[in-house]
Amino acid sequence: MKSLSTKIVFVRACSLAIGFLIIIILSSFPFALALDQETVLRRDLVIDLGDGLSTDAQLTYPSVGEGPFPGILLLHGSGNTDMDQYIPPELSDTEEGSRFLLQIAEYLSERGFAVLRYNKRGIGLNGTILDEGVVVNMTFQDLQQDAEKALKVLIQQPEVDKDDTTILGHSEGTFIAPRIAIINPNVKKIVLMSAAAHNLYDILYFQIVEQGINQFIEIDSNNDGLLSVQEVYVLPSVMKDSLIENSTGEWRWYPGIDPNGDGYISLIEERIPPWNQTFTYLTTAEYPGSKWMQSHFPLERNLDIIEDLPASILILQAEGDTQTPVTEAFLLEQKLTEVGNSDHTLITYPGLGHSFYPRDGFLQWLGPIQDYVLSDLVNWLNDPDRDMLILETQLEDEQAAVSILESQMEGLQSQLDDEQTKISKLDDTISGLEGENDELQNVLSFSRNLNYIAIGIAVIAVVMAVLAYQRRST
Repeated sequence: MKSLSTKIVFVRACSLAIGFLIIIILSSFPFALALDQETVLRRDLVIDLGDGLSTDAQLTYPSVGEGPFPGILLLHGSGNTDMDQYIPPELSDTEEGSRFLLQIAEYLSERGFAVLRYNKRGIGLNGTILDEGVVVNMTFQDLQQDAEKALKVLIQQPEVDKDDTTILGHSEGTFIAPRIAIINPNVKKIVLMSAAAHNLYDILYFQIVEQGINQFIEIDSNNDGLLSVQEVYVLPSVMKDSLIENSTGEWRWYPGIDPNGDGYISLIEERIPPWNQTFTYLTTAEYPGSKWMQSHFPLERNLDIIEDLPASILILQAEGDTQTPVTEAFLLEQKLTEVGNSDHTLITYPGLGHSFYPRDGFLQWLGPIQDYVLSDLVNWLNDPDRDMLILETQLEDEQAAVSILESQMEGLQSQLDDEQTKISKLDDTISGLEGENDELQNVLSFSRNLNYIAIGIAVIAVVMAVLAYQRRST
């Protein structure tokens, strides 16, 4: 009996425990659902580019908070680039590829920013060409115009604080961002990533000729200006496979690589000439992409226009960049210092390449941007000192506007004084004319009276003459 009672108590205790456990589990569901909440909201948009052309875009913004949030427009690098700036696996050192601009957008939106990105004209997701005619005929001026329209769309969004807008440009986007900021007062900050100081012509020469020379010198282990098959063989496959092959069981140069057949590649005689030829071809009208390039070449260098920027400036530069070298960023920083721009920041990153992904020796993979670079970006954007500088700049602008108004008021007051002086002179002139008029009236009255007297005398004389004549007649 005692055993049965014990079992009953045990069963009841277990039932109560299970009941409490069920209550706890059920009560935890709302919290579990809350933990699954999205941190970023997305809205798909379409940007009208004019002339019957449009492109897809997406706004990302925080899922929590009333807003409006600081707005950021992202500008792509060169090429057939979509809104994510997608890089395929074979170029990114990743299995799924990298999405440079998407990564930036979501990182920023998770931390309080509303970010707009868009496909280049004629381009769809993953760099798909939707309209070849549009892509082939694209010019830099088209790209700048598209960016200006995208900025207007960003500012029009209800989630965006139009008085706190930033433009972030990467690579080719660093040509566009400052040109928009100069003419648009809504842009308070610009971020230049992998920035260019020179124009595209100079940068292409660096990429094709100077960079080739630099790599040749690095590979040339004995510094004799010649490369042997043995020196090339130790390079990564992606580099050596374009120079040597092993179809016969022995590594040898591909046909045409060693024109004189001496077994070596000469920097001066066999590499620099074809590099120069390639550069010449790419920069003439014969190249299929010439229209875009030719539209770039007449542009002023960023080095010559950056001093006109009214916005705060952040330059992020990878020291291992082989497309826009770190010296470009140093030149921009020197120029800003020279002209007395106190609101600019330069941060450089050793060991990273053009997409701020670790460089692997001679190889520059275009993989995902490193989080610590993005962290520096957010810290700069959120820096209260920068907000104070912006407010100070706004105050200076307002004070300048007030000074202009005061100067205009002084000018108007001076004009008013001149007009009053003229009026006073006119009053004096009128008074003088009135006095002269009175005198003339007096003279006229006197003359009239004289005329009356003369007429009276004449009448009397006539009468007297008539009377005298009558007397003589009688």
